[in-house]
Amino acid sequence: MFPSRIDPVLSSRRVLEPQERVAEVLFGLIMVVTFTGSLSVASAGRDDVRTMVVGALGCNLAWGVIDAVFYLMGNLADRARNISTLRALKATDGIEDAQRILLRALPPLVASVIDPTELTAVCRKLWALPEPPPTKLTSRDLVGALGVFLLVFLSTFPVAIPFVVFHDISFAMRLSNGVAVTALLVVGAVYGRVVGRSPWIYGIAMTGLGCVLVALTIALGG
Repeated sequence: MFPSRIDPVLSSRRVLEPQERVAEVLFGLIMVVTFTGSLSVASAGRDDVRTMVVGALGCNLAWGVIDAVFYLMGNLADRARNISTLRALKATDGIEDAQRILLRALPPLVASVIDPTELTAVCRKLWALPEPPPTKLTSRDLVGALGVFLLVFLSTFPVAIPFVVFHDISFAMRLSNGVAVTALLVVGAVYGRVVGRSPWIYGIAMTGLGCVLVALTIALGG
């Protein structure tokens, strides 16, 4: 929980966890397919295609910024929670109270295997730490926020580019859908590998989930 000797209240998470990357790409793909799926092949002209592409880019640009802000807010909240735990532990009068606070803060699996001697040693080390600095954003947070934005925004292009390159809207639609399905399959396979399950099963499931979410979004007027 407090892995760094330089700043013990910083989160030990990576800049972006694999599941976060998968979620951001999935979200970006669903949003852009929502736009491409609303295009009528029979009646759409080049102006309609241009409007669709601009709308998809604008939507994912906006949501990329929003998700990046949420990422920063989440990091600040996580860091503030660590600071509160450290301050509560340092304010206790006895080792038993300190152990209870630490146990509540630890992941359940870790808390279930750590013995009282180890717990006491960790508590004493935390007691010896100086007062933590105020919660603030770091360059690492900004890099992560940029990564979130780029994952959402750039996921627009593979699905939208066929409509820009090819004038045959029917062909562009088929190619775009093929790219979207392939991307969903790859994203699902990556997620399956992350969670230690079958990449193929999760790839197929993610593709199905993406299609259902897109259909619901279009049906609800999204």
